[in-house]
Amino acid sequence: MKLAKLPDRTPVKMGVIFTPGLAQRLREYADFYAETYGSREEVAELIPFMLEAFLDGDAAFKKEKKKVDGTKSSFGE
Repeated sequence: MKLAKLPDRTPVKMGVIFTPGLAQRLREYADFYAETYGSREEVAELIPFMLEAFLDGDAAFKKEKKKVDGTKSSFGE
């Protein structure tokens, strides 16, 4: 079979606490998103995608992850 087994897609709920300043910036970002795309999304809906984009754009993290690929690590777990 060409298709690999699908990865675990069970959502993981995590609780975080933000400083008031960061919470405000996140609300402003959600406003900017709504202005840009014409649809409002809750901050909580945007955060996972923001974090994924941040991690995907971190060259040092990607380099380290590439070194440990194929071995057990805490990166994707």
